[in-house]
Amino acid sequence: MESRPPFEVADVFRQFGAAYCRAHKLSLKQHKVMRAITTCRTSAQGGHVERCSTCDYERISYNSCGDRHCPKCQGPKRRRWVAARVARLLPIEYFHVVFTLPGRLNNLIRHNERFCYDLLFRAAAQTLQAFAARQWGGRLGITMVLHTWGQNLSYHPHVHCLVTGGALSFDQSHWQSAPQGYLFPVKALARVFRGKYLAGLEKKRRELTLPEDSLIKAKGFSCWLREKRDWIVYAKAPFAGAEAVVRYIGHYTHRVAISNSRLLQVTVEGVQFRWKDYRDGRQKTMALTGAEFIRRFMQHVLPGGFVRIRHYGLHAADGLLEVCRALLAGVIASAPEIAVKCPQCGGEVVSYRSCAIVMLKQRVPP
Repeated sequence: MESRPPFEVADVFRQFGAAYCRAHKLSLKQHKVMRAITTCRTSAQGGHVERCSTCDYERISYNSCGDRHCPKCQGPKRRRWVAARVARLLPIEYFHVVFTLPGRLNNLIRHNERFCYDLLFRAAAQTLQAFAARQWGGRLGITMVLHTWGQNLSYHPHVHCLVTGGALSFDQSHWQSAPQGYLFPVKALARVFRGKYLAGLEKKRRELTLPEDSLIKAKGFSCWLREKRDWIVYAKAPFAGAEAVVRYIGHYTHRVAISNSRLLQVTVEGVQFRWKDYRDGRQKTMALTGAEFIRRFMQHVLPGGFVRIRHYGLHAADGLLEVCRALLAGVIASAPEIAVKCPQCGGEVVSYRSCAIVMLKQRVPP
């Protein structure tokens, strides 16, 4: 049985939640999240009796709230998700790619969360698939996970992507592998991603709720959108095996803004917690008032019913994955480790990409 950490997010809500709710307007969804976390694994959620099968020992175990924003309810879900994804892996390299929105869009996103988060998914998926179509004439498998926070609970919308290191041709006749250790150029990905996201905002600008931002009003929505700003795409080199990539991505799938293990102190003065500053890679301590901690936590509560883990391309269809698996099995079977003699000099021919040789034979002539 897991031991209870010294401090929990629930303790912060019990200490400061009532005063915060009186002073600030929360959505119905935010109220439900606060109540769920506060009552998780308490008598308010009900419980059940656990009894030993060989002796008289028994104990009462209280039920979990099951809310996806609760730090105590994500571990089992994450383990099940990882196991399911590992079972579907292809015998190829996988890549971890991150698409991040610039901070200057944050206020606009907060006023239009559902649309802007949906657009983030679509623009990132379309960008990756466009590169795969142009370079390989095929379709990728992509799994995306939305995150809206940084380590210090700041607002930082981005998506983590698990991407196949290769593509299935559109006619499903062959598999095209990515070069070993390399997917696409990240600067080019960032430019295309920026264009697709801004085009999506421009298309729906009359339906968006605009924040009271003097810069938007002064410059006009279109001009403000297209101001030069950093759009960041990050691609991480593959790990030692596809399963390791999935397990790493699994850390992001069912994570909440802050885990209970990072809390150091909850007192009447406020909250202290650990956070990692990725600019210098160091662990640091941050102290916030109870109200500020709750404000930061609540800005990461997602709209009701919003799907934050999504699958695209090959990952969205079991049938296509099975086609890929069959092609890859055929490639491996038809590319044995044998010495080939050069027809000109008789020397040994070394094949660096044996799969590519087989795929050339499988291509349908134009």
